[in-house]
Amino acid sequence: MFHSRLGCSSISFRHQELPVALRSMRELGFEEIDLGALPGVCDHVPYELTATAVKAVSAEVLASGLRVRSVNGDIGDLNAVLDGDAAAARQRHLDALLGLAAATGAKALVLPCGALDHNPVRSVEEDLDLIAAQLIGARERAAEFGVELWTESLHFLRFCWNLERAGLLADRLAASGVGIVMDFSHITAAGEDVHAYLDRHRGRITHVHLRDAVPGNINLSIGNGNADFAGGLKRLARDGYTGHFSLELETRDVTHDERPAAAAKAASFITDLI
Repeated sequence: MFHSRLGCSSISFRHQELPVALRSMRELGFEEIDLGALPGVCDHVPYELTATAVKAVSAEVLASGLRVRSVNGDIGDLNAVLDGDAAAARQRHLDALLGLAAATGAKALVLPCGALDHNPVRSVEEDLDLIAAQLIGARERAAEFGVELWTESLHFLRFCWNLERAGLLADRLAASGVGIVMDFSHITAAGEDVHAYLDRHRGRITHVHLRDAVPGNINLSIGNGNADFAGGLKRLARDGYTGHFSLELETRDVTHDERPAAAAKAASFITDLI
């Protein structure tokens, strides 16, 4: 029904409990998902991720029959300076998310590109150094679980919110094995050009999130904003991108009852472009 490389993030149905959201995506015809584990954005995965919680969530996902492309998680502000106890707590949370990714058969864990703040904790350069070091350390740990580590950059709401900072982070991650997740909505919301983004990240993209936007607003359904999906997807194909795409419809312009139809419409539109 939809392109085999197109999946749906559970964030698209964040208003539903996980079992219902999984059923909603399956009934629409999706075979692959991203699993949202972002506190305050999507509560499908408990933030206090105990071994019992990992077992319960992974059992729900496996029972659905859906493939998991990635777990989209958060282990706190990567540019924050932590004491020993906080660093140990972050490591435990990382291990729990990696355990969940491995248990659900996910290819990767996705982490953010810094705090939900454009202002540096110390300085732009120092914060970028720290974010990169944290991501590289997480990638090394992820390898022990048989999972890849990706970061969503640029992200309009995070520290690496524009093309300049995303590019500087990408420079620091070169040859590290950390993948880059591209999101059309964040590029558009930041007022950046998708082709300029792809010029800067040529050959680095490992996954693509799809949602529409206008400058300053990331929460629009596909077709209701200015994101250049046709040009961006054509350019990705020309650049040799063979990865997957995920509808991450964290939108605020449709009602909950309208979400299934909006997701199906978006999936058909993107399928034609792929």
